[in-house]
Amino acid sequence: MLELGFKFFRFCLVGLSGMAIDYGITFLGKERLKVNKYVANGVGFLCAATSNFFFNKFWTFNDQNPDELIQYSKYLSFALIGLGINTFIIYLLINKKDMNFYWAKLIAIAVVVLWNFIANYNFTFI
Repeated sequence: MLELGFKFFRFCLVGLSGMAIDYGITFLGKERLKVNKYVANGVGFLCAATSNFFFNKFWTFNDQNPDELIQYSKYLSFALIGLGINTFIIYLLINKKDMNFYWAKLIAIAVVVLWNFIANYNFTFI
């Protein structure tokens, strides 16, 4: 159980770096390039997911599986499901609760972290 907690801690640290990438790219797209907020959110999320895959594979899970393409496909599939969850939460919080986009995004990220860890722990890095 301690090992699981340690992996989750590392997963969260990797997630912080991913959050910086996600927020940076989302901000650039939405505020500077004037891209639709949901498109900018999706691009930021997917860029973060890609960097997180490599950090999680080699640091969090110390995974030695050489079939990275299959693992990345699984990881990205779970990330895309997470993106759907993320976008849905943001949509609800903005349109139903009149919340600021970036606060809504922060809440969505917290929920999706749990989804991503459970899915990847059980199916990607086994």
